[in-house]
Amino acid sequence: MKAMIFAAGRGERMRPLTDTCPKPLLKVRGRPLIVWQILSLVRAGITEIVINHAHLGQMIEDTLGDGSRFGAKLFYSPETTALETAGGIAQARHLLGEEPFIAVSGDIWCPHFDYSELLTVLEDEDPWGNPLPQDKRDLAWLYLVKNPSFHPEGDFALNNFAIANEGQPKLTFANIGVYRPEMFDGIAPGSHAKLGPLLRQYADQGRIGGDVYRGDWHNVGTIEQLEALNLPPQGTRP
Repeated sequence: MKAMIFAAGRGERMRPLTDTCPKPLLKVRGRPLIVWQILSLVRAGITEIVINHAHLGQMIEDTLGDGSRFGAKLFYSPETTALETAGGIAQARHLLGEEPFIAVSGDIWCPHFDYSELLTVLEDEDPWGNPLPQDKRDLAWLYLVKNPSFHPEGDFALNNFAIANEGQPKLTFANIGVYRPEMFDGIAPGSHAKLGPLLRQYADQGRIGGDVYRGDWHNVGTIEQLEALNLPPQGTRP
């Protein structure tokens, strides 16, 4: 299985830091955010990784290189202007292939997430081993997390491992998922397209599965959040 890391965002709320450094290269505990993700993927045996970029994208390529020092093989999908998440996937389809792939944001910090859990979540057969018709298979599997303070309303409900637009309680999409490439067939390369509306469309059809992740997870969106993550652990000296 391949993976894609989204790294094309401008990081407006992180300015002025992101005026001279792409947000995914900002460091938490001495390591760029995107490197935490690369190492977690490699630890799960996922070594072919596509990274899209736009703002200061060459800096990302220069910093990460071909990925060999991380045990990975990195491929880059440059965008003149950021195409949003679904648009970025459509632009990178030729690099991702025709099998399900993982996609994750490059600016989240979840150092203990086990990506090997995503290798088998999209089933092609029913519990009795019969092939599922293509129109009955889940197209994606998402992880949800407890609602952070900056997003108290959440995004989706979870009903028996099925993502739902309606219902309570709602939880927050962790920006971690695995997707079938045909989900993006209707988006032309180079188009701007958000992932959220596509997820909601297929959730209404009962074709998005999911689960809850209860480990450490931070969507690093402000300078204050970045500084808090870089504070020495309580009880230690700086």
